[in-house]
Amino acid sequence: MTAAAARLSVRAAGHDRSAPLLFDLSRLISRARHPTPTGIDRVDLAYAEALLGAERRVAFTGRLPGLGQYGFSRRAVARFVAATAARWADPEPAGTPLRQLLPGIGRVAPLPPGAIRLIVAHQLLDRGAELHRQLLRQQTRLAVFLHDAIPVEYPEYARPGGDARHRRRLATAAEFAAGVIVNSAATAASLRGFLGPTPPPLLVAPLGLTPRGAVQAPAPIRPYFLVLGTIEPRKNHRLLLDVWRRLADSLPPAQVPRLVIAGRRGWENREVFDRLDRCPVVAAHVDEVGRIPDAMLPELIAGARAVLMPSFAEGFGLPVAEALALGVPVIASDLPAHREVGGAVPDYLDPLDGPGWQAAIIDHARPGSARRAAQRERLPSWQAPNWPAHFAAVFAFLDGL
Repeated sequence: MTAAAARLSVRAAGHDRSAPLLFDLSRLISRARHPTPTGIDRVDLAYAEALLGAERRVAFTGRLPGLGQYGFSRRAVARFVAATAARWADPEPAGTPLRQLLPGIGRVAPLPPGAIRLIVAHQLLDRGAELHRQLLRQQTRLAVFLHDAIPVEYPEYARPGGDARHRRRLATAAEFAAGVIVNSAATAASLRGFLGPTPPPLLVAPLGLTPRGAVQAPAPIRPYFLVLGTIEPRKNHRLLLDVWRRLADSLPPAQVPRLVIAGRRGWENREVFDRLDRCPVVAAHVDEVGRIPDAMLPELIAGARAVLMPSFAEGFGLPVAEALALGVPVIASDLPAHREVGGAVPDYLDPLDGPGWQAAIIDHARPGSARRAAQRERLPSWQAPNWPAHFAAVFAFLDGL
C-alpha cells in the first residue's frame, strides 16, 4: 500500500458520533521527572486532565523509555496525571509520578476501528514511518496539535538540527493526519506552506488559562520587570540586557529597576549566559531565578511593573495572557501572535527598537506612569481565553472529522 493510499484509508475509517480517542502520553511520561514544565508540557497536561474528565470513550497509550509503546488503565493514568500536576506545582515532594503509571500497564479496553489517536506534544511526528505502522496496526486515525512552525521558519533560533526534525513533523502531519489543531490564527498562517496542496482540516483553538483566585503580591523593595521563558535567542534576552546596561549607565543605582529572568537556560546563547555570569552591572540589577514552580508564578507575575516579551517569533505567547489575566501590564514585541492574544491592551514595540523599549520601561517604572495607567484602563476590554471553550471546540472538531 502506498503512503497516499494508507492516508486515505486511515482518514476514511468510520467513526461514532462521539469519536473514541486514544491519547498519547509519551511526552508527559518523558517530562514527569522534570521539576517544572515547558509551555507544551502545560498544554499536554491540560489535555490529559480534560480527557480524564470527559464523558466519552478515551484510552491511553505512551512510550516507556527503553521498553516501547504500551496502553495504560484509566485509573493508573489518573493517578499519574495528578502526581505530575502536583510535582509541577511544588517540586519538593519525593518520588516520581511514573510510579503511579506502572501498575496500569496493558490494562486498557480496546477501541473500535477508526478511533482517533491524539498527539498533542509533537511526539513521534518526526518518525513518520513508525507512527504510520502504529496507526495501521491499531486501525486508528491521527489528529495532531501543532504548536508552531518556528524551527522551520526561523532555523537560526532552533537547536542544531531542530529545523530538519520539525520539517519531518510537519511532513508527517501533512501525510497522515485526519485533522490538525493549532493555538492561533498566526500559527495557522505560518503552517499553510508546510501542509501540502490538500492539507487536512485545521482548527484554530486558543489555549486556555488555569483559573486562579485573587493573588496578593508583597510590595517589592525595588520595582521589577519580569521576563518569562527559556533563555534562548528567539526570546531576545539580549535586548533587555542592553537596555539594563544603559539604564545603569544613565540613572543613579537606586533608581534602576530590577529585571527578573524566570526560565531555564537554553541553547546557542553563550553571549547572554556570559553576561549573566560575568557582568557586574548585570549582577547588580538583574536576577536570574531559573525555573519557577507553577504555584509561585502568579505571585511573581502579580508583583511586576510589567511582563516583558521582546521575542522575535511566537506561536501563541502564553505569558501575555497570564499577565493580563492578573491585571499586570505587558510590553511585547509587535507580532501577530502577541496581538491575537493581547488585543489592544499591551504596548507593542519592534523587537529591535532598543531606545523604544528603554523609554517604555522607564515610563512603566515610574509611580505615576501614564503608559501604565493607560494600559490598565484598556484591561477591562480584554477577555481571558479559557480551557472549557478550547475543549468544546476541539471535541466538536474531532467528532466531525
